[in-house]
Amino acid sequence: MIQLRKIFKWVNTGSNRTFLLKDINLDIKEGEFISIMGPSGSGKSTLLNIIGMLDEANEGEYNFLHEAVHKLKEREKSTLYKQYIGFVFQAYHLIDELTVYENIETPLIYQNIKSAERKAMVADILDRFNIVGKKDLFPAQLSGGQQQLVGIARALIAKPKLLLADEPTGNLNSKQGEEIMELFKVLNEEGVTIIQVTHSEKNASYGKRIIHLLDGRIQNS
Repeated sequence: MIQLRKIFKWVNTGSNRTFLLKDINLDIKEGEFISIMGPSGSGKSTLLNIIGMLDEANEGEYNFLHEAVHKLKEREKSTLYKQYIGFVFQAYHLIDELTVYENIETPLIYQNIKSAERKAMVADILDRFNIVGKKDLFPAQLSGGQQQLVGIARALIAKPKLLLADEPTGNLNSKQGEEIMELFKVLNEEGVTIIQVTHSEKNASYGKRIIHLLDGRIQNS
């Protein structure tokens, strides 16, 4: 499903080049559940953003479902992303001006799903996450944990083939966190490929494979 070959990512400050990722080679099969671990600044989120097409490598090749992502135009990447990828961000990235309901519905609008079907899908996921009572609230009216649940619901609504999660339980209490990880486990069993970045050994253990990053390099896989 995913092939990364000789991926390098750097930032230039003046005449200095700082490497965020160095020589990343990685294959991820459809249906895998991968956990990426490593200290802060090791390149975990950068790697996730490149896989999620929100950022691009300075060097190297990225193939996703037989598409050469490194050769695609922005619009083509955006189409691919909307069709196949759900992303759970550490900082939620909810749209402040939209209600919980509208935030969750947004990915479905991009996919041109009809209104009646959208209603049913949103109702179903609001129910699944026990947030029906919050549907008309705006993000600012929610706690951090509730915003995170909405972010996860939005990432899952369009039934993505690939779910990317950056510290998905970072803002949740331990019970909510466990529920989310159990939900991920079920989704993975249903065939969704999941890649999560986590600091938590417990969360990482849900993955079938753990990738350790250090100073932008993969230590083992």
